[in-house]
Amino acid sequence: MTNTLFKFPELNSTPIEGHLDGWTSIEGKPAAQMQTWIQHTSKDESVISGVWKSTTGFYHATYDAYEFVHLIEGSCTITPDGGESQSFNAGDAFAVEADFVGVWEVTAPIKKHFAIKLK
Repeated sequence: MTNTLFKFPELNSTPIEGHLDGWTSIEGKPAAQMQTWIQHTSKDESVISGVWKSTTGFYHATYDAYEFVHLIEGSCTITPDGGESQSFNAGDAFAVEADFVGVWEVTAPIKKHFAIKLK
């Protein structure tokens, strides 16, 4: 029998601390701090998923991979460079395309589940 199901464990491992590639705190605004737990990698290594937490503040983000997000706690406003803002709250689910460039404003501390398509 093969492993075709994966239940996410409690967050009891050490997270990745600090900014992820493509994410920068915006100068002159509160610097947000992030933690990332990669809890699962697909068999073909094309998708990673896990949990991400952040304190309030501002990030400029450049995406090179598609991300699905389910916001568990907190709230944020996301503004594409040159585009219109959208706000999200706990319970919301949304997707960010691989070519997104813009600002994430974390307005209340966030905890989110994510799935990122790498290939």
